[in-house]
Amino acid sequence: MGELRSTADGTPGGASRLADLIAGQARRAPGQVWVEHARTGRTVDRAGLADLAGAWQRQDLAGSRIGLPVADPVSFAGLFVALMSAGATVVPVDATAPAAAIHGVLEAAGVTDVVRVAGEVAGPPAGTRVIEVDSGLMPANPGRGPVPAEEGACLLFSSGSTGPRKAIRLPVRQLVYVARCVVEAHGLTDADRCYNPLPLFHVNAEVVALLGSLISGGTAVLDPGFHRTGFWPLVAERSITWINAVPAVIAVLAREPDVPPGAPPVRFVRSASAPLAASVLERFEGRYGIPVVESYGMTEAASQITANPLADRRPGSVGVPVGVDLRVVDSSGAPAGVGNVGRVLVRGAGVITGYESDGGTGRFDPEGWLDTGDLGARDEDGYLYLAGRAGEVINRGGEKIFPREIEEVLRAEPTVRDAVVIGRDDDVLGEVPVAYVVTDAGDADRLVRELTQRCLEVLPRSHRPAAIQVVPSLPVGPTGKTVRRLVAAQDASGRAAARS
Repeated sequence: MGELRSTADGTPGGASRLADLIAGQARRAPGQVWVEHARTGRTVDRAGLADLAGAWQRQDLAGSRIGLPVADPVSFAGLFVALMSAGATVVPVDATAPAAAIHGVLEAAGVTDVVRVAGEVAGPPAGTRVIEVDSGLMPANPGRGPVPAEEGACLLFSSGSTGPRKAIRLPVRQLVYVARCVVEAHGLTDADRCYNPLPLFHVNAEVVALLGSLISGGTAVLDPGFHRTGFWPLVAERSITWINAVPAVIAVLAREPDVPPGAPPVRFVRSASAPLAASVLERFEGRYGIPVVESYGMTEAASQITANPLADRRPGSVGVPVGVDLRVVDSSGAPAGVGNVGRVLVRGAGVITGYESDGGTGRFDPEGWLDTGDLGARDEDGYLYLAGRAGEVINRGGEKIFPREIEEVLRAEPTVRDAVVIGRDDDVLGEVPVAYVVTDAGDADRLVRELTQRCLEVLPRSHRPAAIQVVPSLPVGPTGKTVRRLVAAQDASGRAAARS
């Protein structure tokens, strides 16, 4: 699938202005719930969102940068959409982070104002204004300004899993475009109810769950955090039809010892933000009979780049391009050809053309293609298979090794909760692969022996880890993606300490 058919304003299937979208839905289905708290049942319907957005649109916020460190998911959702419709650039912040970390994000983003709900967050950095709101989320001042002609944006930062974080500004037009692509790719309707436990300060939840549900006419059921205990009864109670998840959530559910009786009629589980091991997908689908739809995206593309069609899923693939142009090229920039691994490039209405912080000119070519930094190959039908990040490839004596090839073998062991493979400096070979695993097994030494034997049986000699170490946890980002540079730093410091 290539570029979707678009309207004259560049948005597939409808209006790109958030204010118009909100008002139109309020007229058509005022009582239809947009967001719902998974634990308390608190809701915001379409009419309530329109009232909230209208109040903030009269505040003359166009051009301002507003920090949003709001912990309650329903409050966050309403303010996030209302403020952007009012012309503000919204900077979502993890409200549970230490004050110093919150201040760091706000300062890096250059915020002018910070919204504070019922005193949730301590004072903002110097030079910023605090906008206090009560549980009703309405501004204290009724305001007199007109609805701004230019809508706002969301300002986020790249994950930083492999390098320095970059500021990324995503205009409303881009966010709405990609959300419409998500709706079309997954066939979402007003009958759908999405369960979302993912953090709302991340692009996935913002676009896929919040804006996707707004555009489809459905409901986003927001959970402040995923809990294994009582999960399926909650899904049944809230009449969930699809789940917005990451591989870590799917892996936990795949290890559940018992299948709940009368499992709810969930149409599919969407997996994103990190690679999903084929063994985990097979265990989950075999246990519950619920299809898993793998997808691929990045903040620079406002979340989604590819997705598997529900009717034609291909395990191991992240699917086909949705509303975006995609190429795989070799080291010379020429098409890599079917089945050949190369660098993944993207461009389109959902993809940024530069970074807020430094422009990122080295990642954009003159034709507007963004080098994602990912490596992958496409099959004859255009499905994309990711091999890893370019900076993660291990060079062992001139042979290129993709960590994911080894990680898939390690994760096939049911007691392995997570695994990451990095390159370790070697005086002879340059680099060798080493593995860190997190496990439910009590006997770590036995697990290492079993994994070592498995690698001997199924991996070429060059791909076998020089060492396998069991650790209690791995450093992860907010969506559960392993931060490899921190693993590599810990490995280096551990070896240095052992030599001293």
